[in-house]
Amino acid sequence: MSDKPNTILPAILPGDTLGILGGGQLGRMLAAVAKRNGYRVWVYTPESNSPASHFADWTVVADYEDVDQLKLFAAQVDVITFEFENVPVEPLRFIEHDTLMRPGLDVFDTVRSRINEKSFLAKNDIRCAPFAVIESVEQLRSAAERIGLPAVLKVSAGGYDGKGQFVIDDISQCPRAWETLGAQPATLEKFVDLACEISVLVARDCHGQIETFGPIENYHSNHILDYSVVPAAVTSQVQDAAVLISRQVADKIGLVGLICVEFFVTVQQEVMVNEIAPRPHNSGHLTIEGAVTCQFEQQLNAVCGLPVVPFLLRQPMAMANLLGDIWANGEPHWERLNQFPQVKLHLYDKFPAKPGRKMGHLTIIADSREQAIDDVLAARDQLAR
Repeated sequence: MSDKPNTILPAILPGDTLGILGGGQLGRMLAAVAKRNGYRVWVYTPESNSPASHFADWTVVADYEDVDQLKLFAAQVDVITFEFENVPVEPLRFIEHDTLMRPGLDVFDTVRSRINEKSFLAKNDIRCAPFAVIESVEQLRSAAERIGLPAVLKVSAGGYDGKGQFVIDDISQCPRAWETLGAQPATLEKFVDLACEISVLVARDCHGQIETFGPIENYHSNHILDYSVVPAAVTSQVQDAAVLISRQVADKIGLVGLICVEFFVTVQQEVMVNEIAPRPHNSGHLTIEGAVTCQFEQQLNAVCGLPVVPFLLRQPMAMANLLGDIWANGEPHWERLNQFPQVKLHLYDKFPAKPGRKMGHLTIIADSREQAIDDVLAARDQLAR
C-alpha cells in the first residue's frame, strides 16, 4: 500500500505499532525515539541480538526472502519503514498491497540500484558527475574513453563505504577493474575537482510538506565518514542550490519519509548529487543533540502520517564516528570523556568491534564550527589506548 495523490490515510498515533525492516544502529535510534513517543515497535532482521532489537517490543529474526515471515510481521504492525536500503524488494511485493510502507517500494527501486539512481537524476535534469552504465568490459573501455579518466567504477547494487568500487586511471586497468568487481552491472563516474562534500536531510510528509536540515559538511577517511559539522563552510549560493536540489529530489521521487542527499561541491562551486540515501544518515546523527527535531523524529512523523516540523539548528555542532579500530588495544578509555563535558557518547551495542565497523559516535555543541571540530576530535583521540 503506498500513498496516492488525493488519498488521505488516517494518522498512526502513539499506541499503534511501527514496523522496522533492519536491525542496525539506524533502526536502534529510530526505535528509541518511537518508544519515547509512545509507539510499540516491531523489528524484522536476519540478525539475532541486533542493535535495534534492544529497543523493540518484539523482534522477528528471519531472512528478508522469507515471504511467510514477512506476511506475519506485516499483519502485526500499522506501518513499515526501513533502516537501510539493501533489502530485497521482490519479497516485499507480496505484502505491499495490504501493508502501508513508507517510503514506498518505488523509491527503493530507484535508489537501491546505482544505475536506476543515476538514470533518475539524468531524467529529471538533476546535476551529477558524468556517468555511463556499464554491463560489459567492452562498454567499460568505451565509456572510459568517452568520459575521460580518472574515473571510478561502482557496482550498481550493494556497495557502501567505499566497497564495490575501483578507481581507474588508465584504460589498461579496465579488464582488471571489471573482474575485480565481479563482472556485474555498474556505473562509471568521472572524478570531479572536489572542493568539499556536503549532505542535506529532507523530511517529506504525506501531504507534500518538506523540511530540510543542512547542508552538513562531511569529511571522509578510507571512504568512510570520519566526521561531520554544521554549519558547512560553503557559500550561500552553494547552500541554496543544495537545499533546492534536495527538495526537487524528494518531490520527484514521491518521498514519504526521510532521505539524505549527498553532494559533491566542485572547486568551480558546482553542486552535484553523489548519492541518495532513503533513510536517516550517518551525517545526520548530529541532529540528535544539535537540532530541536532530530532526523529520527522526522522519519517517525512522516511515516506515521503526521506533519513534519522544522529541524531548527540549536548552534554549531560536530559528530565524529567511532570505528572498531578504537578497540584495537582493548576497551577505550571512556573515563577520559569527562574532560569534555559537552561531548555526548552514543554506542550501538554491536559486537565484535572490527576495523572499519561503525560502533558508535560522539557529538558536541560549541560556540563555533571550528571549536566543535577541534573538541570532538580531541575527545575521540583520548579514547584510544
